[in-house]
Amino acid sequence: MILGKSEIIRHLLVALFCGGHVLFEDVPGTGKTTLARALARSIDCDFKRVQFAPDLLPSDVTGTNFFNMKSSEFEFRPGPVLTNVLLADEINRATPRTQASLLEAMEERQVTVDGVSRPLPRPFMVLATENPIELEGTFPLPEAQVDRFFMQLSLGYPDLASESEMLLSQERVHPLDSLQPVITGTEVADLEQSVRAVTVHDDIRDYILQLVRSTRERTELSLGASPRGSLALYRATQALAAMSGRDYVLPDDVKAMAVEVLAHRLMPSAEGRLKRIEPAAVLHQILSDVEAPVEPLAS
Repeated sequence: MILGKSEIIRHLLVALFCGGHVLFEDVPGTGKTTLARALARSIDCDFKRVQFAPDLLPSDVTGTNFFNMKSSEFEFRPGPVLTNVLLADEINRATPRTQASLLEAMEERQVTVDGVSRPLPRPFMVLATENPIELEGTFPLPEAQVDRFFMQLSLGYPDLASESEMLLSQERVHPLDSLQPVITGTEVADLEQSVRAVTVHDDIRDYILQLVRSTRERTELSLGASPRGSLALYRATQALAAMSGRDYVLPDDVKAMAVEVLAHRLMPSAEGRLKRIEPAAVLHQILSDVEAPVEPLAS
């Protein structure tokens, strides 16, 4: 389906099993929509796509109450956010007001319309996309909203062999047409709870905290990772360990997830921007500087 991107798919599943949301910063045509549809179909869940644009209203996302002439009563017409997997395509093309309509859904797992709150189905996952090249007419996401994304990923272009295989696989039919579920949404929700039972040794927890605290002390950064980032990295390591068949976390799990979970939460300082230092590069340096536990334990 999505060829040559097994590591990205693995990270996406980590976010899914942690109940997190993912921000894709990528050029058009790299398979983000296909990946989102494939994920929803694989877990036998509903999928909705919203094309964000400057004229999109918050009610176009959350839903609205309308007056039913037959019953002479107001009825709620649900918006696309009431689904399991929501693709917010080109989220930075909508106005800040419309972008903010997702905040409650992402954090509280509910939407409130005219004072009435409605819970979202479980599982619930937002996959949002941004085009990092074409910025004209866009509204950059505020840091408060970026921080609500569990991780940021980029599919990028496929290698030559994968792109050739893609052409062959879609020569007559699209692979999505025959894709079958391998798990149900209910089982995904159960796995979210199972992931939290994975053991994180005190040394591993301290290692996570040292990494996060280091992001707040670097002169190249004006904004370090938030406590929400600490918790996200903690959960991500548990999910990665569980997917690897372990009931305990290793330092390598932390190293494998740190950049994807933390980099988008960091903001370069004036010094960092002047030197054109990317937050991911700062994180790689922090991972080199902070000593990892030498004897990870399963208890």
